[in-house]
Amino acid sequence: MESRLYRFSWDFIGDIEDGRPNLGNTTRIEVYRLFQYTLRDVLEARYGTEESDRILYEAGFLAGKNFCEKFVGPRESFDDFVDGVQRALLDLKVGLLRMESEDRENARFTLTVAEDLDCSGLPDMEHAVCTYDEGFIAGIFNVFTGQDFDVKEIDCWCTGDRTCRFEVKPKSAA
Repeated sequence: MESRLYRFSWDFIGDIEDGRPNLGNTTRIEVYRLFQYTLRDVLEARYGTEESDRILYEAGFLAGKNFCEKFVGPRESFDDFVDGVQRALLDLKVGLLRMESEDRENARFTLTVAEDLDCSGLPDMEHAVCTYDEGFIAGIFNVFTGQDFDVKEIDCWCTGDRTCRFEVKPKSAA
């Protein structure tokens, strides 16, 4: 079995109080975006757009699962789950989640994330940029339901919309 140095663990978050006694656990959004978009640039240059999008989606999925397990936890009902995710995203200043439409019987949902960490305020680019968020949302839904979902951004700040809108549907659905 291959040894891995960076398999995700919450240990990588570290002891913030000990490690950053003066600066604490906050930083500016420019620093987050600097990290994300330089990483994306390197991935795209090396692997192409399609593969870099796959990698970012997978990373988002892993992050969404871990985020949900740590910050939302087990929930009895779907409404309580959505409320928990909304609260965690708000408390951590990731974005403002709103369930726009839901078809629980077929497990199809449309949700929006306003003031999105990844793109709100960016210039129009004529293409959506929230691939990581797609994976993140798929990971969150996976934790609650145990199912795999396809998540696709259908509106993005970078396409002229002022909120990011995502369609969520079971992976086996067309």
